[in-house]
Amino acid sequence: MKHGLHAIENASRDEIVALQTERLKWTLKHVYDNVPYYRAKFDAADVHPDDLESLADLSKFPFTTKQDLRDNYPYNMFAVPRQKVARIHASSGTTGKPTVVGYTQKDIDTWADLIARSIYASGGRPGDIVHVAYGYGLFTGGLGAHYGAEKLGCTVIPMSGGQTEKQVQLICDFKPNIIMVTPSYMLNIADEFRRQGIDPRSTELRIGIHGAEPWTDAMRGEIENVFGIDAIDIYGLSEVIGPGVANECVESKDGPVIWEDHFYPEIIDPITGEVLPEGSQGELVFTSLTKEAMPVIRYRTRDLTRLLAPTSRNMRRIGKITGRSDDMLIIRGVNVFPSQIEELILRQPKLSPHYIIEVSRDGHLDTMKVNVELKPEFQFASGPEKEFVAHDLQHHIKSYIGISAKIDIVEEGGVERSIGKARRIIDKRPK
Repeated sequence: MKHGLHAIENASRDEIVALQTERLKWTLKHVYDNVPYYRAKFDAADVHPDDLESLADLSKFPFTTKQDLRDNYPYNMFAVPRQKVARIHASSGTTGKPTVVGYTQKDIDTWADLIARSIYASGGRPGDIVHVAYGYGLFTGGLGAHYGAEKLGCTVIPMSGGQTEKQVQLICDFKPNIIMVTPSYMLNIADEFRRQGIDPRSTELRIGIHGAEPWTDAMRGEIENVFGIDAIDIYGLSEVIGPGVANECVESKDGPVIWEDHFYPEIIDPITGEVLPEGSQGELVFTSLTKEAMPVIRYRTRDLTRLLAPTSRNMRRIGKITGRSDDMLIIRGVNVFPSQIEELILRQPKLSPHYIIEVSRDGHLDTMKVNVELKPEFQFASGPEKEFVAHDLQHHIKSYIGISAKIDIVEEGGVERSIGKARRIIDKRPK
C-alpha cells in the first residue's frame, strides 16, 4: 500500500522468517563476493555463505564493529563500485575517524520507505506538515527524516538543528503537526517557548518523533506534558542505515518495532558474544537484509536492551535502551549509566532534564558530580530549598545505584545545551 500499513507489517511469523532467511542468504553472498574484508573474515572463521540454512546459523558468522569500519575508511566496506554509490553519510567521528556509510539509489529509496513507515506508525499521515530539526549534512538524521516525510506525502520544513529562537518562530508561524528532533533538543525548544512567554501547548504540534540518543520514559512524560503531544521513539544508527531501523507505534508506545523485513536483530552477551535467549537483556546486534552499497553483518551496536514479542505489528520490539556498553561508567566497581541518573532526576518535581555528569579521581578514588538545573519556575528557590533538593537526589542515587555523588544545583543555562545529541558525561579521570 502506498499510504497505510504494508502487508509485511502484519504478516505471519513464518512469512517474516522465510523472507528474512531468503534475504540473509543474498546478503551474505553479496558481501562475500564483493567486500574483501568480509571474504577474509569469513574465511578466517571457516564459514561460508552456503553454511546458512536457517536464521540460527547466523551465529556462526563473525561480528562487525565500529573499529572494523574505521579500519576500512573510507570506501573499503562498499559492496558495489563507488560509481554506483549515490550518497555518502558519516558519523560525527568525535572519537577518531568517522564511520562512513554508502547508499545506492535503491538504498535511499528503501530508507525513505522505512522512514515513511515510521512516521505513519507514529500517527503521521499524508498532508501533515513535518518540522525536521535533526541536523542536516553528513549526520543521517536530517536527510533521512526529510526524504521519508516527503515519501509519505507530507509537507517538509527542513529547519535542521540550532537557531532555537527561529525554531520557535517557525513552529508558531508554519504550524507543523509533527516535529522530528532529538529529545534533549526538544526540551531546549520548550525552554525557548517559555523564555518568549509562549505556551508550548498552544501550537499545532501533535506528534514528536524523537531519537538519536537514549531517553527514558520519564523524559517522554516531560515532553508530552510540556507540549501536549504524543512523543514517539524512533531508533536507528548510521552504520545500519540511519534512523528508521525501528519505530514505536502511537497506539501502544511500548518500544520501537524493528522493521524485520530489512534488519535481522540478535541479542548477545556483550562479554562472550554468545547469542542470548529471547527476552534476555544484552547487546543489540543487527544484520542488514536489503542494503546494496554497504551491508553490515552482525554489527555490534553497543546498545543494551532486549527483544520483546510483537504487539501492534507482527514484528519484534526493542525494550527501552538502558544505555550503551561504551557509555557505561565504572565508578568504584559499580556500573553506572547516564539514563539511570536521568530517571532519578526526572522524579524530582523541581529539577529540569538538563544535567551533566562529571567523573574525576581524588587520589585513588573515583568521584562523581551531577550538575543539574532547577526548572525555570523554581529558579528563585532559597538556599535551604536547593540543599534539600540536592540532598534528596543524592540519597536516591546512593539508594538505587549504590554510589555517593555530589550534587551541584546550577542556575538556568548553567548546563551547556546541545542542538543534536546531548553530551551527558565529562570524564576527567586520567586515561
